[in-house]
Amino acid sequence: MAAAVAVASGSGTPREEDGTAGETAASQPAAPTSAPGARLSRLPLARVKALVKADPDVTLAGQEAIFILARAAELFVETIAKDAYCCAQQGKRKTLQRRDLDNAIEAVDEFAFLEGSNQECKELIIYNSENGKSKPK
Repeated sequence: MAAAVAVASGSGTPREEDGTAGETAASQPAAPTSAPGARLSRLPLARVKALVKADPDVTLAGQEAIFILARAAELFVETIAKDAYCCAQQGKRKTLQRRDLDNAIEAVDEFAFLEGSNQECKELIIYNSENGKSKPK
């Protein structure tokens, strides 16, 4: 509101006295601007919904739940990618490799549930290659 008052007054800068409850306009987070065509989620919600429906324990899932799951997945991927990138930088590289993800999983306690998933991934790749299926990219 302070920015709207400042724009309306023509000064272009928010004034301190426009804040509510003693807060200045600078301490308030800016409202997200939505450009036409901007997406709230980077992951396709239809794919997330299909993954949720693949679970036999889930009978119904609302759009809000799907959106929250998609956003949580985005944050998870972002977090593990940043940690893996730090591991790559320690090796003086810019390209992420599987071993960087393994190192991030070992280094961060929050990723402990992923320990051993690398072996499962290797087994899946071997199984698919033996059965004529393409390797995941």
